[in-house]
Amino acid sequence: MFEDHNDIVYEIIKGAELLENAQLDELNESHLSTGKSMADAVIDSGVVDRGQILKAVADYLGYEYLDSVPNKVDESVASAVRSSTARMYAVVPYEVDDTKIALLAQDPFNPAIIDDLTFTLNKDITIVVCDPGKIDSLLIATYGEEDSSIDDILGEISHDFAESQEDLSEGDLADLANQTPIIRFVNLVLQQAIKDKASDVHFEPFEDQFRIRYRIDGALYEMAPPPKSLAVPVTSRVKVLSNMNISERRIPQDGRIKMTIAGRPVDLRVSTLPTQFGESVVLRVLDKSVVNLDLEALSLPDDILSTIRDLVDRPNGIFIVTGPTGSGKTTTLYSALREVNNVDTKILTAEDPVEYEIDGIMQVAVNHQVGLDFSRALRAFLRQDPDKIMVGEIRDLETAQIAVQASLTGHVVLSTLHTNDASGAVTRLIDMGLEPFLISASLEAILAQRLVRRICTSCRTAYEPGQDLIEMLDVNPLEIADKDFYYGEGCPECSNTGYRGRVGLFEMIIVSDAIRELINNRAPTLTIKQKALEQGMRSLRDDGLRAIFDGNSTIEEVLKYT
Repeated sequence: MFEDHNDIVYEIIKGAELLENAQLDELNESHLSTGKSMADAVIDSGVVDRGQILKAVADYLGYEYLDSVPNKVDESVASAVRSSTARMYAVVPYEVDDTKIALLAQDPFNPAIIDDLTFTLNKDITIVVCDPGKIDSLLIATYGEEDSSIDDILGEISHDFAESQEDLSEGDLADLANQTPIIRFVNLVLQQAIKDKASDVHFEPFEDQFRIRYRIDGALYEMAPPPKSLAVPVTSRVKVLSNMNISERRIPQDGRIKMTIAGRPVDLRVSTLPTQFGESVVLRVLDKSVVNLDLEALSLPDDILSTIRDLVDRPNGIFIVTGPTGSGKTTTLYSALREVNNVDTKILTAEDPVEYEIDGIMQVAVNHQVGLDFSRALRAFLRQDPDKIMVGEIRDLETAQIAVQASLTGHVVLSTLHTNDASGAVTRLIDMGLEPFLISASLEAILAQRLVRRICTSCRTAYEPGQDLIEMLDVNPLEIADKDFYYGEGCPECSNTGYRGRVGLFEMIIVSDAIRELINNRAPTLTIKQKALEQGMRSLRDDGLRAIFDGNSTIEEVLKYT
């Protein structure tokens, strides 16, 4: 219940004094470790019931509370809101008159319900808080089952506009994009992506087909391909939603979509790329409810967790997170910054682009078209009296030099690099042209990370792996003699993939005096890594073994990413 709003639910329960503070903090830890929502963790404890929490939420928001949800809403009331609108915002009308309408809402925290629907329905909107778990069945009882599937919509779409789409004017493209079946098709594709917790949606035109793929937990899954003739209208629709130039199809464009899908606000980052057979469009889903920006929730080993907390709390120094694209580097940095995001700390970030908006942090999106790159933003930051600075990525010598300067003048600097492991970050900085003595004077720690798929807890099964897999792990057979290995059999919960969610693998180099000396002597990557291992660093592969033996991931996943 209220999975997207754990922090605010914590504050509401605390403010309503439904629990002792010690009890509440204990349940907060339980929610973080189990993945349950804060509200469900409190309800499952048996100390506070569902109604008390919902009443506290209603009082906090200043809304009415309804303790028993009707089984069905009268047709005269239901007709005040179209079924597609009700499903998109996850609301059901409760009371209607000439000037106002009261809505039962699955997510009463969503400001878009009032902002958007006041305009759409031309009435004053009031929200009624009720059990959100009953809204789905009330929607079905009131409006019937989802009245259209993707196949139904495809059946409605005329293929007449298919053939000559190359030389269409801007007006023609806009007309295509605003056809009702195209709007509904794109909405349904996005709804399905959000429901499946996809991180990216790919629209890909080829010579004789139009492919749509979702990336879920790092793996790509293809939906049944729609007709090739939909490529231009669908691409145009996405460009309309993201405020791009609809008629420009020769150069890449970037945009952003903010919309409500299945009752909750979702932010989508959009990128187009001209290809041989049309524009490839990728939507990155920036959904805070999927990404928990809390250090406790990142499955960090205890020693690394405490080190990160210590690093961001220091008065100065550089902390670098490395790893390939999509390994969760930015999420780790955001989570670290949230630890020190309080009223007495000024935090500035330069990002390309800003992925998650966080209250209390000044976030700057770099804009290369007007010359605002990382180095220029970072130079401006130093005149803004910050305490902590995050730079999305150190890409060049100038950015690296200013980051070092910021660190040496009393600022904590957090940033990312693209390297294969932690020790490779030092070599990368030297290759950029940064003097070794500056690196050793400012660098405090390097964290390398990977994300591997987590075994589905609903179908996790113990098994005996084959000898060839064990040999590929390159471990002492005696060390694993008494260990259990698991895999996911596949079930409806994980769409028969055997995996649900992801878990992080980490290796951290703390820059000690011995490692500083190696950096000053321009020691090769392997020597630095060897010294770090001597000082107790666990490599990514070793941390992968921890994930395997804890039953969190499989041998295949760990071998694939380490």
